Amino acid sequence: MIVLAVIAGLVLLTAVVCVIAYNRFVQQRQYIDNAWSNVDTELQRRYDLVPNLVETVKGYAAHERTTFEAVTRARANAIDEHGSPAEQAVTESVLVDALKSLFAVSEAYPDLLASTSFLDLQRQLISTEDRIQAARRFYNNNVRAYNERVQSVPTNLIARLFGFVERTYFDVEGSVRAGGAPEVTFEPE
Repeated sequence: MIVLAVIAGLVLLTAVVCVIAYNRFVQQRQYIDNAWSNVDTELQRRYDLVPNLVETVKGYAAHERTTFEAVTRARANAIDEHGSPAEQAVTESVLVDALKSLFAVSEAYPDLLASTSFLDLQRQLISTEDRIQAARRFYNNNVRAYNERVQSVPTNLIARLFGFVERTYFDVEGSVRAGGAPEVTFEPE
């Protein structure tokens, strides 16, 4: 009788531990999805700023057509990408490189650098980049915690049993801010 009670107690304890572990995986998966939603919101904010920035620069540097086309194409590809964070990171890296090229073009036009609308758009983009980086760090921290549970014993058994798999980090090569602020030089008249 005592042996049956001990066995029943162990089975019950194991079931409770499994339920708790399963619920924690579900909770962490929701945290990751929520964090990705925040990243996506900030990326959309960047996408919304890009056309205005391109049009502003285009008004001053109309002959830089290839740069404008590259930025526009990179933005469209980034918007269209709805895959994993790793796939999104590839298109985001292309967009960031195109934006760096756009800012490099702007450095050659002092009138553009003095334009309040350009400077305002540039400030908004840099602020957005900071927000993207913060959202990306939050997302990646949630992914790290989740992946640790997927790989750790004994929760890895629950993960395998219920199909919880590792999630990918969102790593974008560089950022618009990494290129630094444009250098402005004033030549004597």
